[in-house]
Amino acid sequence: MKQWLRLTLLGVGAMNSPRFAPAGLLLRCAGHKVAFDGGPGAEPPPGRLDAWLVTDEHSELRSVLRRTAATRGADILAGDLQIGEVVVRCLPVVHTSHPAFGYRIEAGDTVAVWAPEFWEFPAWAAGADLMFAEAAAWDRPIRFRGGVGGHASVRAVAEQAAHHRVRRLVYAHIGRPSLRAIDAGAKPPAGEWGVQGHTYSLPFSHEPNGAVSPGARTHP
Repeated sequence: MKQWLRLTLLGVGAMNSPRFAPAGLLLRCAGHKVAFDGGPGAEPPPGRLDAWLVTDEHSELRSVLRRTAATRGADILAGDLQIGEVVVRCLPVVHTSHPAFGYRIEAGDTVAVWAPEFWEFPAWAAGADLMFAEAAAWDRPIRFRGGVGGHASVRAVAEQAAHHRVRRLVYAHIGRPSLRAIDAGAKPPAGEWGVQGHTYSLPFSHEPNGAVSPGARTHP
């Protein structure tokens, strides 16, 4: 039996974007809902959440996210999760001086990736059917002060996504350099700009005996 993994972009902006709400994602499948990141203007719709996962537990939005999640009976964390036949794996990315993560979402043979911020393209995203990726920088990377990571450029992400056989690439963390490129009519070498509020649907085969109870494991 075919089921659908539905992934809605709650926001597509980098920090302090003048145009978009913060990058965020809502996963829906078989009555389950999981939020990823987000922030003011990029909150999940009302209703119960199975979990609220984040890619950076030390981000500038952590206090706002924690308060918002508490009103939904959830807490923010970076960790693994399994709901029904959907397995969400929290995996490390090279980004800054403290631990940061992305998520590989697996449902049957279908794979989606949420990795909105990284300095180096995560090899574990290889073979993804759909990847939501970094786009803070356009044609040159943004290096953090002190040489402790930063943001890969759209051009580099496009090249690496092709190398790692990502089938569909969606830029979901759009920063000011990329906004200037958009306004100038530039297009990425590969992939597409994420659309806030748009739902991306992926089919997968349903295995009747595959369901398990929801549960999260905090990343060490």
